[in-house]
Amino acid sequence: MPATLSRIGLGLTVAASAIAGAGPALADHTNDVRPQVSRPVAVPAPAAEKRTPATAAAVLKVAESQLGVKENASGGGTPFHRWYMSSRRASETLQRDGGSLRAYTNAPWCAMFVAWVGEKAGARPTVGWDAYTVTWAQWFKDNRRWGTAAKPGAVVYFSWSGSKSVSGIDHMGLVKKDNGDGTITTIEGNTGNGRVEQRIRAASQVVGYGYPVYQA
Repeated sequence: MPATLSRIGLGLTVAASAIAGAGPALADHTNDVRPQVSRPVAVPAPAAEKRTPATAAAVLKVAESQLGVKENASGGGTPFHRWYMSSRRASETLQRDGGSLRAYTNAPWCAMFVAWVGEKAGARPTVGWDAYTVTWAQWFKDNRRWGTAAKPGAVVYFSWSGSKSVSGIDHMGLVKKDNGDGTITTIEGNTGNGRVEQRIRAASQVVGYGYPVYQA
């Protein structure tokens, strides 16, 4: 994508003309435009303290079932793109950020992957759903479900520069485990060569963690 585009984890508005000329998404350096419309929209917030029937293990099992799923040559074409575009959440985020539904077709998809996993595991109300990493992380903070400890099933947000600011988030995934050596094991979409993969990440690249409320 053009070098002038702002570096964000997963933006929401990509002009149709930009999509037509874009190459495959750079999975770990997802360059995207910043949302063009900054006005907030009231979006129903999950009940942060209400437990869902899902467990962290169930969420991770769904995530692991998608290992190896790969984007097409244009950076899209995954089940996660198709599901998000058909969801009511896409309409809500377009209202919030502007742009067109078509913009999601080949958009970077780390957030759409996590949202899809939460949906399929029956944990969407507590995992959340969005296509923009920064807004999603802020939602966890606003619901007082944010912290610095890696826990299985937590939603993890990364900044490749090491920034600890939510506005500097580049990427997101799910925590599988804390390895106890300054690294964490994760399951992520739109990583490596545009795939769903299990990764080992340095904890120093973590901005913070969002904590869904799972069944024990």
